[in-house]
Amino acid sequence: MPDTNQVTRSTGRRKEAVARIRLMPGTGKITVNGREVDTYFHRPGHAVMVRQPLQVLEMIDKVDVFANVTGGGETGQAGAIRHGLARALTAENPDNRTALKRAGFLTRDPRAKERKKYGRPGARKRFQYSKR
Repeated sequence: MPDTNQVTRSTGRRKEAVARIRLMPGTGKITVNGREVDTYFHRPGHAVMVRQPLQVLEMIDKVDVFANVTGGGETGQAGAIRHGLARALTAENPDNRTALKRAGFLTRDPRAKERKKYGRPGARKRFQYSKR
């Protein structure tokens, strides 16, 4: 078990996904739900998205990241991990805040699926109009 004084915890959210992040000094290993980040995400772009906060701060091989993610799909989960990782890096060192804020990683993406309205086949779709 790692030293709890060096562990930084945070939470990230995107769409319906929630990511709980543990950050500790290490060699750059990123684990998502017990699996390596490259094997967890099927699209390579999602793994790149997760690493973005570390690349901005040039800390890609200085910390280990352990993420537990629930809810949502792959894109939402990758965004939630990125958000949580940026928050953890800020909590660990407040000097990181300006670079991460400028890159837009500290802002929770508010976009979510719009709810379906009654009397309609979807959120915005209407039934076909017939003039006659």
